[in-house]
Parts: sequence; C-alpha cells; structure tokens
Amino acid sequence: MRSEPAPTHGKVGLALGGGAARGWAHLGVIQGLREAGIKPDVVAGTSVGGLVGAMLCSDHLDAFEAWVRSLTRRDVIGFMDFAFGNGGLLQGRRLLAHFNDTFSALDFDALKTPLGVVATELYAGQERWLRAGDLATAMRASMALPGVFTPVQVDGEWLVDGGLVNPVPVSLCHAMGADRVIAVNLSGGLLGRRIQPPVEAAPAAPSDPDEAPHGWLDRLSHGFRDRAEALQAQFQRGNGETTPGVFDVIATSVNVMQDRITRSRMAGDPPDLLISPRLAHIGLLELHRGDEAIAEGYDTIQQMQPAIEAFARGEAGGAGPSV
Repeated sequence: MRSEPAPTHGKVGLALGGGAARGWAHLGVIQGLREAGIKPDVVAGTSVGGLVGAMLCSDHLDAFEAWVRSLTRRDVIGFMDFAFGNGGLLQGRRLLAHFNDTFSALDFDALKTPLGVVATELYAGQERWLRAGDLATAMRASMALPGVFTPVQVDGEWLVDGGLVNPVPVSLCHAMGADRVIAVNLSGGLLGRRIQPPVEAAPAAPSDPDEAPHGWLDRLSHGFRDRAEALQAQFQRGNGETTPGVFDVIATSVNVMQDRITRSRMAGDPPDLLISPRLAHIGLLELHRGDEAIAEGYDTIQQMQPAIEAFARGEAGGAGPSV
C-alpha cells in the first residue's frame, strides 16, 4: 500500500519588519521558529528586516548573529560615515562594505531561499520590490531612513527606507507565493516612549568611546551640539522650555508613521501569525544592544508557544503582544 505524503500546509512566508537596531530581535524570533520546526519558503524584509532576511536566505545567519552580539559602541562609531549636505546625516556605506567583506558579496540569484526587499521611490512615493541584482545595494536602499541615511539610486530612481510605505511586508510575501505568512512587527508599544531615559547631569566626556554612556547617539539626538550641553538638554515630553533634538524628531516621527501604516496595512492584509516583541527600550541606532534585542525576540516566541504550535500544524495562528 502506498503511504500518503505528509501534509505541507502550503508555502510559509516570513515578513520581517523594519526598526533599525530593534531588528536584531529578528534573530531571536528566527531561532525560536527553527526550534518549533518552522522554516520559511519565502522571506520578505523591510529595512533591517531585509538585512536579516538576506543573512537567513544565504545561510550566513549564525555568523551574522555572532557579529551582532560582538558589536560595541566603538564598533558602531566606526561605521558612522557622516555625509552632511548629501540628503542625510550618514551614508551607510561603511556598514554594508563590512557585510560584503565579512560575508562575501551577495546577489539575489545566489540566495538559497527567495527574498524580496522593500524600498520607497522618494519622489513618486511608490513602493518598490527589489528581488534581483546586487543585494548590498538593495539593503542600503531599504534602510535609507530619510534625514539619517542618504538615498540610494537604483535604475535611475532615488530610493529610501521601505518603512515609509510597507513596514511589515506581508503583501510581498503573498506576492512571492506564500500561502501563510508569519509577520514580525517591531513597532508595537513604541508610541509615547522616549528614545533615551532622562539624564540628570552632564559628566565629563570619557576618552574611551566604549565608556561613554551615549557617545555619538547623543550628538545625533541633540543636533550635534556640545556633548555636555546635549546631555543637559535631554528632551522631556511636556517641557515647554526644551526643544527636541534632530534625532528625537526623526525617530519619534518614524515611530508614529510606521505604527499607523502597519495597523492600516495589516487590517487589509492580515498575517496568519503576528509576532510583536517589546522593544521600546532600544533606540533606533543602538546597534550595540544586540544581546537584549535577540533575547526579547526569542522570549516572545516562547511566550507564544500555543499559537506557534498551532501554526506549525497548519491551524489558524494568532498574535503576540498587541500591534
């Protein structure tokens, strides 16, 4: 008698949302899904979600996680290539050059699992799905947060962060043939939270960047004023005497935008399983806090075991903490 094949429940798509340093939580989420026996057939990513997706789809994820966990403030400072007057504060080239040097130059055609990356055409405001060509260029375009990273020209168009139009690309997963989609949203619970806790005093600046409590992030967050003055001028909600700094304005505005867009798009195109790690305590550019973000992603999966197991069986999934 011929044995019946095991049910496949259709293709599984993994939609990895944007969120800069909070995106390291994707690594913990993927680890938890692996342990539950869930392997995506297609992956779509926005911004840092595209970066993590590229490492997953190229089988570089373990090496990439080790690198993320090793990052220090000094390392992050070294990746900051300032570009005043060129459409943003940072170019982002040093960081992606490091990825190419460390993990080899990647092309979409070389990936073991299909990947799609979301970017936004700056002047038309249209969504662009990048699925061919140089992967590093696609990642830099998808992560080009307006005002922070310079735009990237691709095929005659200026592209910026995909989070402006599709922060959690469930729709792209469906377009790539996924029957069921797991979405990882990094924007849950961010509204109403400040990027950094208040600082009561301005200590003397340490000579070692790794000993500095905020370093370059303070300089960005407070308009590149003198560091001591910046520490004293931390923006407090409701304080009419204190002006929010440049990075405070950009990052908080992005939080508002992505939260609203994510809610709207998921209402019209909901995922089968929604995972929302709690990451409000991690600032957008605090890339050195990988251990915390990864742990939060993994812990969220553990807290959702009934929904994860139901999804693995092909049943209706569920949602983690509220979007």
